[in-house]
Amino acid sequence: MTEATRDAPVQKPLRADAQRNRDKLVEVAAQAFATDGVDASLEEIARRAGVGIGTLYRHFPTREHLVEVVYRREVEGLCHAARELVQMHPADVALELWMQRFVDYIATKRGLATSLRILLTTNSTLFSDTSGRVSGAMRGLIEAAAASGKIRADIDASDVMHALGGIYSAPNTPDWRERSGRLVKLLMDGLRFGARG
Repeated sequence: MTEATRDAPVQKPLRADAQRNRDKLVEVAAQAFATDGVDASLEEIARRAGVGIGTLYRHFPTREHLVEVVYRREVEGLCHAARELVQMHPADVALELWMQRFVDYIATKRGLATSLRILLTTNSTLFSDTSGRVSGAMRGLIEAAAASGKIRADIDASDVMHALGGIYSAPNTPDWRERSGRLVKLLMDGLRFGARG
């Protein structure tokens, strides 16, 4: 055991009600950040979660702490969805459903952009912990779809990720999500074109 390990505070597990409150706060915050951006009112987030602002601050002492937890949750959700979708659907359908979910991830990430830039300048391990996980999840889905013959075999996952990344830079208009969904369908049409299956 290292000295740092000995000195690290032991985190006690939360009581069931406290864990429910924390989970609800993260869920509501993700929706608020996706809709209203990083300046979403913390008081409103607490109200929508059915708790007081003091409860929010007990779990998340700063806005950046809440942003970090929300971002980690979004990454974990995408990775979990990739594993789950490929077990429940044909490989190409799983890929398309996952890419539609990726649009929601992008919406949240756009809302968090300012705070994520701040976290980049701190000692947060957020980016080293999450780097490559989303692209790895998508790579697995693309490989499964290509192996099944449902999409073209000559697809490079990084090219698809680059195409999806273009959605991030699209203007944030009222119809952004609808247009992004259509772009995913168009991208899937291109991936399916010429497939052997």
